[in-house]
Amino acid sequence: MNLTAKAISEGGFESLYKQTFTTYPNEKLKKRFTCYLSTATGPVAGTLYLSNIHAAFCSDRPLSVAAPSGQETWSYYKVAVPLNKIVGVNPVVMREKNPPPEKYIQVVTVDGHDFWFMGFVNFDKAVKHLSQGIFSMVTPAVAV
Repeated sequence: MNLTAKAISEGGFESLYKQTFTTYPNEKLKKRFTCYLSTATGPVAGTLYLSNIHAAFCSDRPLSVAAPSGQETWSYYKVAVPLNKIVGVNPVVMREKNPPPEKYIQVVTVDGHDFWFMGFVNFDKAVKHLSQGIFSMVTPAVAV
């Protein structure tokens, strides 16, 4: 079942996000982006969710993983990072001789991990919203 059909059957993307990840009661989904997460074994297709508290990725399909027993098991590839633990959102454009250029978004955490996302339908929009999400977590609220 594709993601849109699944979201409709589950009550929308907000509901699907909250069923997929552990969330806070006041957490709200702001945006979602279809993309790929770069892994050691190759790119993984999925959805990057941006809430007011987390940036989270879930693969579209379960992936084969070797359990400690050695038996093959299947699991969705999921990553969730609190926005206040992200120190950088870096757009990277690699211009090769043959267009189009490869575009990546590197997300860097306070503990030195980085995640590379690619294949966005609208790269600039994804960079903008991720950057704004991070910025809103590090900028203190000012009473007016």
